[in-house]
Formats: sequence, C-alpha cells, structure tokens
Amino acid sequence: MMLAGVRVIEMGQNVAGPHAAQILGDLGAEVIKVERPGGEDGRRLGPPFAGEDAAWFHQINRNKQSMTIDLKTAEDRDRLIALIGTADVFVHNMRPGVLAAFGLSADAMRAQFPRLIYVDIGAFGSKGPMAQRPGYELLMQAYGGLMSITGGVDAPPTRMGPSVVDLGTGMWAAIGVLSALVRRGVTGQGAHVEASLFETAVSFSGIHMVNFLASGEPPVRSADGFAGLAPYGGFPCADGTLIIGAGNDRLFVKLASALGHPEWKDDPRFVGNVQRVANRAALHAVMESVLGSGSVEEWMAVLQAAGIPHAPVRTIAELVSDPQVEALGLRQSLDLPGSPAVIRLPLSFDGERPAIVRPTPRIGEHEAQGAR
Repeated sequence: MMLAGVRVIEMGQNVAGPHAAQILGDLGAEVIKVERPGGEDGRRLGPPFAGEDAAWFHQINRNKQSMTIDLKTAEDRDRLIALIGTADVFVHNMRPGVLAAFGLSADAMRAQFPRLIYVDIGAFGSKGPMAQRPGYELLMQAYGGLMSITGGVDAPPTRMGPSVVDLGTGMWAAIGVLSALVRRGVTGQGAHVEASLFETAVSFSGIHMVNFLASGEPPVRSADGFAGLAPYGGFPCADGTLIIGAGNDRLFVKLASALGHPEWKDDPRFVGNVQRVANRAALHAVMESVLGSGSVEEWMAVLQAAGIPHAPVRTIAELVSDPQVEALGLRQSLDLPGSPAVIRLPLSFDGERPAIVRPTPRIGEHEAQGAR
C-alpha cells in the first residue's frame, strides 16, 4: 500500500472532504472519520439507501474508521486535538470559521504540531469578497461558468451529471497532501493545504476562459461536441446515437473512406480541421445522411475495422455490467450487509489496483478500539 503508515483524520461532510480522505485511504493510509454524534449529513442524503446510509455514501467513505466528536464540549475538543496530534494529515471541509471558533484553525494546529499537514477545503477560497460564503456543487457549476458551457446550443444552462466540482476538489486536495508529504520528507515541516470548490470550477473552465481571452468570442454550448474539433460528437444512426471522434486530419481521411466517400478528403470545405470546424453543419449533414442507413452496431463494426475512435452511448445500467469494467476490476463488493458494490480507485501500481479493505463504517463504530 503506497501510503501505509500515514494516518489521516477526516472531519468531512457531503462529498469533497470525504472524497479526499477516501483517495488517501484507498492508497493505504489509515483514515479516521470524525463525525458529530448522529453522523454527518451525507449519510442521510437519499434515497436510495443501502443499509442504514445513502447508497452513494458508501462510494466515498470506504476504507475508513469512524469516531464521534461533539465540538460543543471541551472534553471532546481536547479529544480531537489529541487525535490530530497522532496524525500526519487532518482534512476538513467545514464551513468557513467553524473550526477556528473552537481553536482548531490551521495556524493553531500547526503551531502545536509542526509536522501536521492541515487540509482546508472551502467553498469560494480563503480570500476575496466571497470567502465566507458557503457553497454546494450546483452553485459552483453555475458561478464557475461550467453550466454556461454545458448542454445543447439552444438549451438552458445545464448541470453536469456527476458532481465534478466536489469530486475534483477532493482530488486536488489529495494531490496537495501527496505533494506536502514529499516536501515533509525533505524538510520535516508540515503544510497548510488549501483547496476550494470555486477554484476547481474555474480550473475546469480554464480552456474555455483562455479561448475567450485569446479570441474575444464567448464559448458556445456544443451539446456532445467540442467547438474546436470536427467531426467530433454524436451522430444519429437508424436505431440510436453513435459518438465519433476523428481527432485529426489522418483520421478524417480514414473516416471518409470507411463511410464510402473518400472524395470528402478533397472537398475544400473539409480538407483540414479549421475548414471542417467552419463548415461543421455541412459536414454533419453529409455524415448523417450516410450513418442513418445503418444501425449503431453495424457502423461500430465498420469504424472498428478502420481504426476510427467511436463509442456507443452507454447507460449507467449498461455500464455496471460492461465487460471492460469487469476486465479492469473497477467494481468491488463490500463485506457489509446491505451495502452496494462500489467503484475502485482509477489507478494501478505495478499492475495492482488498490483494494478496498474496510467497508463503510457505522457511526462511531471504532470508538471502543480507539480508531485503530
């Protein structure tokens, strides 16, 4: 296990903080989840439920132990400080100012424990006019520009399905922890790692922001495509939609031949990507007139033989039993009555994917063992 011997205290709620700790736990760290009496709010955000907790809660809270702390009592605050003193990493995503009010700020904890890596996950960041505001995924997709560039051309602003901002912020926080552990190995000093939902949303909007700064042209929603590449998107076949990505001129030449129209490569409208983007509507029209004559499966066979990147639009119900998911060992059952299978870390080391060795803990399950 890559992080064996590293101890993490997580005071997380909902997605971002728990996801950061889950990544570290999957990598082998010992993770102790500290919850308020009665458990954190995420346990109740269902249906569906699996056992006593919301089903999704199991995805980001495996490989952890659970203890309860009531910050309103001096005795429990002392317990938490003592617990932090045993740790390499402390991760939280409490509302701004909550922990500082109880003497648990980054400055206070690092002054007491210089080797501690203190991870502070917030909503809008620690500076600026919005620093004290709370935030959730939907707000950040809106304020961070992501909803304005998602969905069909004439559709209203659209939320991306996955909680990409929450999950991405957890990933950034975990990357910060790994970087701080490397530096501590050299200097012996801990760090104050900061991440926020807003900063993550802005970084995910970065390519579109740079394009706007360079051109002065605001980005246009392109449904399932990408504004700077053609053909690249979904095309209707006789029985469904097929995603095709001819990501360069060489692939377009192959695609034109595979579709029975090698003359397209010499059409002035389509000779290069710049021309194809400018004439996207005409390109899509001729492609759709061909693809509409066959089924998704038939065209997949043709494109596979020609080496053209393509994919059917899989539903989640299809994905969970997909043979590629099975071959990669991405799904793992948990040894817990009523618990669903969960999706494992998308990383392997020396050919081995980190295993889930602990099911999601029940509230305060490890009090008696002292979270060992």
